[in-house]
Amino acid sequence: MKLPGQIVVSYSQSFQPEAAIAYQEKRRGPRYSFIASAELIEVKADVRIASRVSELSLHGCYLDMMNPFPKGTLVLVKISAGDAFFEAKAKIIYEQPNMGAGVGFLEIVPESQAVLERWLDEAEKEREKQSK
Repeated sequence: MKLPGQIVVSYSQSFQPEAAIAYQEKRRGPRYSFIASAELIEVKADVRIASRVSELSLHGCYLDMMNPFPKGTLVLVKISAGDAFFEAKAKIIYEQPNMGAGVGFLEIVPESQAVLERWLDEAEKEREKQSK
């Protein structure tokens, strides 16, 4: 019921805060839920952090960890799932203390690129299966 002088504003289901829209536009490809073991290595200091991948894309991943490296840190990321192994030079794009970090891949060897593409193909098939 509308009262005199009252303005009614309705938002569609796709309403998102501007920050979320701006952030999504930075992504170059789709992200997929993907669970795997990971290790981050800060090469200069040889500091290693065990982690878990929760999201994966062609250009990076999200790693769950309590104490992520600071934004901008260059790392070596190693991911293993089943009998497959992936390794890339990467950079911490953003960090969320007590939660994890977004990692962007910088340099991937061809063998690891093939593994990544296979994982993403499998994740896409799983997403399509769940949407039916």
